[in-house]
Amino acid sequence: MNVTPTNWRKFSRSHQVSNCVEVGRFESGAAVRDTKDRAAGYLAVDGARWHEFLAAIESGRYAR
Repeated sequence: MNVTPTNWRKFSRSHQVSNCVEVGRFESGAAVRDTKDRAAGYLAVDGARWHEFLAAIESGRYAR
């Protein structure tokens, strides 16, 4: 997937100050990167996968 995310912002579910991720949007999806190592790149997914991921978070699937 060849994309250039824009409007990077801290992910609202990233509560811990030292373990944060940022989310960037692009036309057909979203991307995620580590705030401590932005130069390492990002993971980009299409819109359908992004919404599945958010639904899993909201359902508690990834709760500690």
